[in-house]
Amino acid sequence: MKALSPTDMPPPFARYAHGVEIPGDWRFVQTSGQLGIRLDGSIPENAYDQAVVCFQNIAKILGSASMNAGDVAHISAFVTDRSHMAGYMQARDEFLASIPRLPSSTLLIVSGFTRPEFVVEVEVLAATQK
Repeated sequence: MKALSPTDMPPPFARYAHGVEIPGDWRFVQTSGQLGIRLDGSIPENAYDQAVVCFQNIAKILGSASMNAGDVAHISAFVTDRSHMAGYMQARDEFLASIPRLPSSTLLIVSGFTRPEFVVEVEVLAATQK
């Protein structure tokens, strides 16, 4: 994969690339949106902790396909309020801390999820060579 951040446009606002080129002969994994719910059913109270759980679950899904954070091409994230953006972004940056090529990213503010205690949802598209 190749990160695409043209120099003749404004740089990304945070740790992400404007685009990612994926060669045609690679295999893909698209996760469903992950909510911040632990295996025991508990839900952290703040956006950062919920996002950490989202990324932990994404790592497990990717691992089941022999992939990891370095294979992520795009992240789509959803928060229920601007006040949750910083916590989400901190967890995202921690998830991506060890990878040299950053994925593209979209962050949306939405009105809510299936249960009011959820404040963050994250999904990813990952790709790796066959």
